[in-house]
Amino acid sequence: MRIFSDGDFVFGHTEYEFSTSSVGFEVFRFEGNQSVEHWDNIQPRKGPNLSKRSMVDGAAEINDLHKTEENRKLISEFVDSILIRRQLHDLPSFVSEQYIEHNFELADGLNSLCEHLKTQSSEGMLAIRYEKMHRVLAEGNFVMSVCEGTRWGAHTSFYDLYRIDEGVIVEHWDTVEKIPPASEWKNDNGKF
Repeated sequence: MRIFSDGDFVFGHTEYEFSTSSVGFEVFRFEGNQSVEHWDNIQPRKGPNLSKRSMVDGAAEINDLHKTEENRKLISEFVDSILIRRQLHDLPSFVSEQYIEHNFELADGLNSLCEHLKTQSSEGMLAIRYEKMHRVLAEGNFVMSVCEGTRWGAHTSFYDLYRIDEGVIVEHWDTVEKIPPASEWKNDNGKF
């Protein structure tokens, strides 16, 4: 659906049709013209969401290449301040009121995002908790963060793709994948 490059990295937003329909993000690291490392985050395709958007539709045109580093910094600060440290009162500084959302559980708009980030169980456990940012990849107006945390208490990886316009987040896509215990891994490289 979308593909980007950032130095030695190529990252893409992909739709899969195997035995089931899934959506994912793929990240490849290159040395010369060969891929030498790979990460992914894949989840079943769901939706459309409350705003009738799918997990993959929306803008795809890369522009503002001269703002790549500025946009990378914006998302790094957003993840740290809003998602990890949970300074939700600062959300309007980062996200447009006309924010377009592709997460199947949400609707467009800043209020939907804010309420989603506040969701808790009856015991007070946060539904979504970002704990560590591992990587931020960017090309022009698109930036992807790769994070680790929990979703309803389960160890989880969060891949979030943001489109930025005029210094604020205007569109968002994501995949969320539960990380299996290390005893089930096929290698020792880890998820991140």
